[in-house]
Amino acid sequence: MLTSWIGGILARDLRALRREIEAYPNERDLWQVQPGITNSAGNLALHLAGNLQYFVGAVLGGTGYVRDRDAEFKRRDVPRAELLRAIDAALDAVARAMARLSEQDLAQPYPQSVGGMSVTTGDFLLHLAAHFTYHLGQVDYHRRLLTGQAGQIRAVALTELSSATAAPGR
Repeated sequence: MLTSWIGGILARDLRALRREIEAYPNERDLWQVQPGITNSAGNLALHLAGNLQYFVGAVLGGTGYVRDRDAEFKRRDVPRAELLRAIDAALDAVARAMARLSEQDLAQPYPQSVGGMSVTTGDFLLHLAAHFTYHLGQVDYHRRLLTGQAGQIRAVALTELSSATAAPGR
């Protein structure tokens, strides 16, 4: 059950990232960087998709994805359609890998060290979800600053949680 909850959070956040990228009215704005900001929304989208395709898809799901982390931050002017394909590939990789994991797998060490540390798979998956949501908020703020759009895209909607049901009396 916990594996489906973690997978559900990652899937929800990937769908939210997709909505964020689609919400930029001008594709060029995805690559704008203002003073004091080091990453564009496009680079963050590449980073988030690459991060999950590697750590969840390749390491836990055996997809064979080869990550180029440096390129996630160095590439520029990647077409929106390519960013969306990368997000969709991450969504698929997460769904497949999480379906393979058991509750017992979460208590086992993650199959490789990360940053010189050994952690359990469950702990690392929760870290990945928090890391993703942190950067998702940056993308949302970037879009609002550059486009003037104040609209909410339901980035972390409770209605997308697998356990969400209407509360009694509502």
